[in-house]
Amino acid sequence: MKLQIVQTGSPVLRQVARPLTLDEIASERIQLLIESMKNAMYEAPGVGLAAPQVGLPLQLAVIEDREEYQKEVSEAQLLERERRPVPFHVIINPEIIETKGEVLEFFEGCLSIEGYSAIVPRARSVRVECLNKDGKKIVIDATGWYARILQHEIDHLRVTLYIDRMLSRTFTTLDHWTQYWKGKTILEIKESLGVK
Repeated sequence: MKLQIVQTGSPVLRQVARPLTLDEIASERIQLLIESMKNAMYEAPGVGLAAPQVGLPLQLAVIEDREEYQKEVSEAQLLERERRPVPFHVIINPEIIETKGEVLEFFEGCLSIEGYSAIVPRARSVRVECLNKDGKKIVIDATGWYARILQHEIDHLRVTLYIDRMLSRTFTTLDHWTQYWKGKTILEIKESLGVK
């Protein structure tokens, strides 16, 4: 099935997603949804997609940060963001049970807020308990960019968009980000915009 990614303003993005039962996870319907979400994420392209973003208030998200997405990012930025490829996986009924380390600030975008970006503070490290696509309990310990992706997708399941957490003065179109801010450090950008 082909899925459409809904945009901000759609009520489903502000509706608390419900947990899935083990029977639901095993069902053909949910397994087909997972495959369809994976395809929609690739097509967008993005590194994560939560069920509310395709109009379904379910605690389900797909994640993959492919190596090809990182080719146009400088080595310095990859190191600063602690960004490495993350293989495809599914998180169901996730809970962040621990955050560790400092809070880091980087630009984030969202497939449901197309064409925009802003600096968002996030915990550097998280521990997440969830179920995988087979309904088995797993624990994920993540740092850097992977931790950011997890926090962003779990926020979607809790009616939170990055615009609720962003440093509002940094909100920009992607064209303006490319024109004015690409290649600059977060500190330089914040100083230019008078953000503390």
